[in-house]
Amino acid sequence: MSSTFSLPASRTEVVLEEIRRGILTRELKPGQPLVEAELAARLGVSKTPVREALKVLSNTGLVTFSPYKGASVCVVDAELARSVYDVRMVLEPEAVRRSVERRAPELLEDAAEALKEASAAIADKDQAALSLLNRRFHRALYSGCGNPLMVSILDDLKDRAALISVVGWEANPSWRKEWTEHKAVLAAAKKGDADGAAGLLRAHIGDFLGRILEAIGDE
Repeated sequence: MSSTFSLPASRTEVVLEEIRRGILTRELKPGQPLVEAELAARLGVSKTPVREALKVLSNTGLVTFSPYKGASVCVVDAELARSVYDVRMVLEPEAVRRSVERRAPELLEDAAEALKEASAAIADKDQAALSLLNRRFHRALYSGCGNPLMVSILDDLKDRAALISVVGWEANPSWRKEWTEHKAVLAAAKKGDADGAAGLLRAHIGDFLGRILEAIGDE
């Protein structure tokens, strides 16, 4: 996390992204207390945008609050991984199936661009960038489903899913396998094979969940 930075957007947005990146790079460790005064000094801002950012990150699942200990980085366990991926397994393949049926070329282009950018992130072993590109790829495929509520539910899981991905990749850096599977899903989507894309995505999500559970000792 940088000590100073320009503030082109709101202070809260910039602070939020800095803390998010710190969590996804594991610079901020699981369970680590997030003290407002320390973060504010580190980021060169007042405590107010830090407090606001922590509230947002609590809602997205990267930060937890305790009445006695305050804010801390979320710890990924088997229960959290299963909960998030159970919802994804049910909703996301169906959302992708509907998106493919509705045909949205610009979304497929965005998914393809995310795959292209991932090549450099894989070479650099940049887990935070890969997590963000991963969710960008997935969102590009499901966001055209035509059901705003379905999209909203999946969007609400994206930070939790990114954090869980980092845990899995730490134990088993399977980035190339992940992106090979992404390419297969995208290829099916480009051909208009809605059921094929949904099936490949369901297998992709389920396989990764298995590797995560193995990594944290709960198969």
